[in-house]
Amino acid sequence: MSRLILTVALLATNSSADPVALDPAGFVEHPPSEVELGQLLFYDPILSGGRGVSCASCHHPRFGTGDGMALGLGDGGVGLGPDRRPDPDNLPEQRIPRNATALFNLGHRDVTTMFADGRIEVDPDRPSGLRTPIEDEMVSGFASLLSAQTMFPVLSPDEMAGHYEENEVALAVRQGRLTGEGGAWDLIAERVADVPDYADRFAEVYPEIAAGRDIDFTDISNAIAAFVAVEWRADDTPYDRYLRGTGGLSTPARAGMELFFGPAGCSDCHAGSLLSDQSFHPMGAPQLGPGKAERFESHQRDVGRMRVTGQPEDAFAFRTPMLRNVTRSGPWGHAGSHDDLRDFLRDHADPLSAGMAEAPKVTLPTIEGAAEDWTIWSDPAERAEILAAVRHETRPLTERELDVLMKFLEALEDETSLIGRLGIPDTVPSGLPVER
Repeated sequence: MSRLILTVALLATNSSADPVALDPAGFVEHPPSEVELGQLLFYDPILSGGRGVSCASCHHPRFGTGDGMALGLGDGGVGLGPDRRPDPDNLPEQRIPRNATALFNLGHRDVTTMFADGRIEVDPDRPSGLRTPIEDEMVSGFASLLSAQTMFPVLSPDEMAGHYEENEVALAVRQGRLTGEGGAWDLIAERVADVPDYADRFAEVYPEIAAGRDIDFTDISNAIAAFVAVEWRADDTPYDRYLRGTGGLSTPARAGMELFFGPAGCSDCHAGSLLSDQSFHPMGAPQLGPGKAERFESHQRDVGRMRVTGQPEDAFAFRTPMLRNVTRSGPWGHAGSHDDLRDFLRDHADPLSAGMAEAPKVTLPTIEGAAEDWTIWSDPAERAEILAAVRHETRPLTERELDVLMKFLEALEDETSLIGRLGIPDTVPSGLPVER
């Protein structure tokens, strides 16, 4: 124990950044009726094209607001979490290309980008206040960045919309009709408005609807965002209590914190109160699955931020994730390349090591007819290109360092947010099954 205490003292003199307390004023307050409405919508499959997938299909509290798989299955999948499998009567074309993002603290005002490539981000110079891939079609009415984020999954064939002409939402997406009358969002909003209980609840929450305005998709997304922001607010961890002076950290966790904010260099990217600089870095994480490609493209690559900016220097750069509850929200990596967090830390710190040439063990159900998952990483030239983009200083972590880093990350667990404040509803107004 004395050696560990000495380590803490030495690391404290070499800190490259300091911990920053999370400002509770950064969380917007929402009326209970709006949060409860958002809860029902979050768990209701009515928002998906085929009425079989809800937000919770890929972001479930049982799996740390993820799905427990490296790459998930949306439309065409049955079951929940690691037990989810392709539906033989509605086979998915491919996996969802990236790991399901955890939802903790997404409602905080300091969150300025969403998704691993940041394809939606705050931009005061835009009429909508947001930069998104649909630009000219972007509509007003989203109450926050988190609210606007919900427009993507419902438009994605692999996630919620469905493929080609199998339902009216999928057809609208295929034809490029996203906004406006008869567009995908409009079709979803009409579905919801046709459910009397939802109609009553929206009128109760939003005065303009009570006054006669139709329910818009933005109303749906605003309610879901309110629920996510409240349900998975995570600011009562041992680490947060330590920073507020209302609790302590164990000696190993404190040593891990000093290592994190010192010689290990973790805080170079995992900075600030959210433990994320909200920026993008090429870290050499293994690539697997279908990659991010247009339907007319045949490759399986995922160049990350470069798909958004078009800038070569952004190749293979991905958004720095926030870390509260990180121990409970695996698999880890933008493509869910690691089932084990300790192994991920080891490879993350030293991605250029020889061991990274081997494909890590991951949880992936077989999809008949889908491309081989490790096509990119098993190609020496493709793997070398990903690793050549790494710019940060790398060094291997000792087993002792991994021990204390894991203890620090465990001190980022917030049990209230892991359980959830409202939990899973027994039923939803559509009458469709609730995934439990």
